[in-house]
Amino acid sequence: MLTILDRYILKRYLWTFIGMLLLFVPIGIMANLAEKIGKIIDNEAPLDEVLVFYGNFTLVIGNLLLPIFLFLSIIYFTSKLASNTEIVAILSSGVSYWRFLRPYFIGATLVAILIFFMGMFIVPHASIGYNEFQYKYFKRNKTDRVTNNIFNQLNENDFIYVSRFDPSREIGYNFTFEHFNGDTLDYKISAANIRWVEKDSVYRLTSYAKRKIRGAKEIIETQRRLDTLFSFDIDDLTPVSYVADTKNLFELNEFIEEQRRKGSANINTYVLVKYKRWALPISAFVLTIIAVAVSSVKRRGGMGVNLAFGIGVAFIYIFFDKVFGTLAEQSGFSPLLAVIIPNVLFGALGIYLLQKAKR
Repeated sequence: MLTILDRYILKRYLWTFIGMLLLFVPIGIMANLAEKIGKIIDNEAPLDEVLVFYGNFTLVIGNLLLPIFLFLSIIYFTSKLASNTEIVAILSSGVSYWRFLRPYFIGATLVAILIFFMGMFIVPHASIGYNEFQYKYFKRNKTDRVTNNIFNQLNENDFIYVSRFDPSREIGYNFTFEHFNGDTLDYKISAANIRWVEKDSVYRLTSYAKRKIRGAKEIIETQRRLDTLFSFDIDDLTPVSYVADTKNLFELNEFIEEQRRKGSANINTYVLVKYKRWALPISAFVLTIIAVAVSSVKRRGGMGVNLAFGIGVAFIYIFFDKVFGTLAEQSGFSPLLAVIIPNVLFGALGIYLLQKAKR
């Protein structure tokens, strides 16, 4: 049951957090619009698409920054409590420091639940429109997928490879398709290029050659051009780089298992996205601990010192998160450790600061 103290702190906690969102989210939108307005005008982006993009922008970027907004909110209102000696009065009345923390953890739990449901089910859908608009109007000269040396395992027996893929023309170069029976190569198809012909719903192979292995014999078939069918979609050659961001909790788990079976080279990137979604709600508790420890002590310089320290910690936290995320994506570092280490380090820092603040 919530006491008067719990309701008082929780009310300040949540209203300050909401106020921080209402203040900084529009600023973020205006800053992004000021930066991108030239490209929007030059590329003649329709107004309705721009409005939808900034709705998706609010969800995608806002969800990532929710723990940081929470962190700054706690520093702001707790510093005011400390400067008004309200915390001294609370503790002098016989309330223990750990009991004083309870409404903060209740608030962190509510925010963590919000972050969880947004990150798992709402933001993935928004990511589709957000990323498609980015590549359509802001990154027109960049590709949204890997286009060189693409290898995919379709199932236990079938493998495909292209040296280069042009997504705009839906054509792959130096195509190879290998079918195995167990550990034995049954046949191999190669072509100078493979193109998806949408009007006929077929794949067109140029300079086609098929090599069949029959015991000690090899049977070779060649044609200048062949229209045929395969069991894979053209997007199986190379999914878009942000594909994991667009899938909800259940879809992402299935997608990761499918990519593992295929032997995808980007599996660490997809797993990292999954673990980051689970880690983001936990960061709400970690940053809450640090924020209370920093701001619950009355300091010379007041709220300004606490906010400056808080902003510094927030930037360092983001830096660590980016560094370990990059390591996981590019060097084979464990994605699980990449999300655990920053939270463990800053969790330990928070507990240490709490002990100091308690004394």
